[in-house]
Amino acid sequence: MRRFAPLLAAGVLATLVPALAPAQASAAETTTAPSSDILRQKPDWQRCDPELSAAYECATVKVPLDYRKPKGATLDVAISRIKAADPAKRHGVLLSNPGGPGGSGLDMPLLLDEHLPKEVREQYDLIGFDPRGVGRSSPISCGLTDAEQNWLRPYKPETFTADVAWARSVADKCRQQAKDVLPHITTRNTARDMDVIRAVLGERKVSYLGYSYGTYLGAVFTEMFPQRSDRIVLDSGVDPQRAWRGMIQVWAEGAEPAFHRWTQWTAQRSAEYGLGDTPDAVSRTFWDLVARADKDPIPFEGQKLTGDDIRSARPYFFYPQQAAELVKALKAAAEGRPPAGSVPEGFLRGRAGGPAADNSTAVFLAVVCGDTDAWPRDPEQYRQDAVRDKARYPLFGDFASNIMPCAFWDRPAEKATAVNNRTPVLTVQNEWDSQTPLTSGEGLHRALKGSRMVLAAGGEGHGVYLFDPASCANAPVSAYLATGRLPYQDITCTTPPAEGGRLTQPKPAPPFPGAPDRF
Repeated sequence: MRRFAPLLAAGVLATLVPALAPAQASAAETTTAPSSDILRQKPDWQRCDPELSAAYECATVKVPLDYRKPKGATLDVAISRIKAADPAKRHGVLLSNPGGPGGSGLDMPLLLDEHLPKEVREQYDLIGFDPRGVGRSSPISCGLTDAEQNWLRPYKPETFTADVAWARSVADKCRQQAKDVLPHITTRNTARDMDVIRAVLGERKVSYLGYSYGTYLGAVFTEMFPQRSDRIVLDSGVDPQRAWRGMIQVWAEGAEPAFHRWTQWTAQRSAEYGLGDTPDAVSRTFWDLVARADKDPIPFEGQKLTGDDIRSARPYFFYPQQAAELVKALKAAAEGRPPAGSVPEGFLRGRAGGPAADNSTAVFLAVVCGDTDAWPRDPEQYRQDAVRDKARYPLFGDFASNIMPCAFWDRPAEKATAVNNRTPVLTVQNEWDSQTPLTSGEGLHRALKGSRMVLAAGGEGHGVYLFDPASCANAPVSAYLATGRLPYQDITCTTPPAEGGRLTQPKPAPPFPGAPDRF
């Protein structure tokens, strides 16, 4: 989506009825409630951008930096909205999050306003926001260069010492650059911010549509504020039991069946792609390319690709046609011929150009390192895991288990959230999702005991509802958002593979600087 430059205005204090205050000292959420000044805010809505619709409005609300100190320092959180057109049909507000951690959600109302079906759209004020630390919400920075932001690294014995030094240096830089704020950029605090937004908007409950990381944020919100949760849709699920190292490692696990599926698909089209007429032959073609590039990098579109670069194309194997086109082009380049296939958009993105801003990476690290204390602290553990997982999952195992700055992060301020509630929730999942594989979505469904799951069998891509107009999941999700009634039981429907009709393409493959995988 296009990134916008909203003109955000500071919040103006006003009185809210006490019933709209965030839940205080409940069994689910025991942190001290925000101060009365926070709760008496009234957003000063202004037009976000003179080039965009006047209906798209932006404002700023204050939230506590540390919810244990309700009268202490505050952060700004940028919010946006497009109001429901017909007050008579209005049900409430629909908050949304596009994923991350570190993703901006301020322009989500524009996307939803365009693509939600009428019977859903007319019921909600569409609310977007940049989570704390992101974009226009008191953004943080670690002062990282492009190279330092490259956090997915292949394991090699000869580079591991340097990788450990990199991880320690990044943790130190983040601590130095954002030491007062960094411990408070967590999912639990963002969930608390969502409840402040709810109160400031004058709502007793909020409905919510979260994608990818936004599913974990939504699950944490339902755990902390079950009585404030209305119609909740969690699309492309993060397994709470695997937050966060396990969610990176699941990329390697999920890539193996996707790779096997790709070899079968490509072998059936050997006349078109020339990569082999059996799955084993296609696999050999790929791994021969990797071995060749490791010995002598392959010149490709003005750059030289190593075997690790080729393996890092993991997300594309969830889209068999795109992967086949890419490998065909790489094979031609290795043989000194002009590329005979098309290169998926984004494959080389981020490998050239000047330094990129590190706000998104800084927030990503703050959340994944600060949400949980489960990260190993001994670098040797990462080395052993990377060696083990490269053998288990050859395509990506060592990338997923190698050292991370989290090994040297400060201990979290709070324990990780144990998600285990019966709040009514609808989870949505594609069968072939590269970032939150099916096993992850099933884990989220299990953790949310009151949830129903819509599984799009055959569905490809990260993000289901609205992102694939042909998805069989769209109708049951729209019905739930329109009526508030969950399906009687889980739904498995069949979606044909996307043929270029998605709103987004696969994410650029790591570990190219400036283009890391995210949730």
